[in-house]
Amino acid sequence: MKLELNGTTVRYANGGRDHNPDEPAVVLIHGAGMNRTVWQLQTRFLAHHGFRVCAIDLPGHGGTDGPAMDSIPELGVWIADVVEALDLGPAHLVGHSMGTYVAIEAAAQRPETVASLVLVGTASAMPVHPELLDAAANNVPHASNLMSSWSFGADAHVGHHATPGMWNIGASRALLDTSRPDSLGIDMAACNAYSTSLDAAARVTCPVTFVLGSLDKMTPVKRAADLIAAFSAEPAVVILEGSGHMMMSEAPDDTRRVIFDALQSSDVKGV
Repeated sequence: MKLELNGTTVRYANGGRDHNPDEPAVVLIHGAGMNRTVWQLQTRFLAHHGFRVCAIDLPGHGGTDGPAMDSIPELGVWIADVVEALDLGPAHLVGHSMGTYVAIEAAAQRPETVASLVLVGTASAMPVHPELLDAAANNVPHASNLMSSWSFGADAHVGHHATPGMWNIGASRALLDTSRPDSLGIDMAACNAYSTSLDAAARVTCPVTFVLGSLDKMTPVKRAADLIAAFSAEPAVVILEGSGHMMMSEAPDDTRRVIFDALQSSDVKGV
């Protein structure tokens, strides 16, 4: 699916089902260097269980026109603009990694567009190792190898993909290797520079759920503590045992269940 927004083409997936204006909406936001396909094991289920689904390609990613945006707060505004342009608001925002910061910023800056937040694989800060920053800017294949290795638990390194014939590490490498040459570096630098997650979280008023992987090396569970505490209302926290950072593909059924339960239990359903 596509949307024309401010003179640019924005691509998104709807889970194979046209939007029903009587159903609440959920917008899924990918992480650094990724695109909407990271949610492919969740979108169809949500779309066929009572939600209008929009798994979005951020600017400069997947099928959305570029360039990539280098500011997390500006991406938050952009997501709110998408919600309004598609008449989805207030929408549930589900973000992964960098996408969690984008979702938090949207809820902080444009609260009327957001019904709830589900934050998958996140932390109060996401500093990026200098080697990875350099590789993301200059040698994407090396960066994809590093990211793919660090993003998955031990089991995923040798198989255990939900789709027969697929390999988590290989799929992750392929996705990152085919990203636009500059987008991964821009994303990594934006995450590294973003320092106001706690301030933004303190301004969020909607229900919030954290989904964290017990084996996550990119955003370890303990590094989410300050962010959890920053929200004015106590968030729900779910830890997926045995999962690393890319839990949407590493533990797709559990991730889908937690997201669905969070959307179902949120105080504000959207219209």
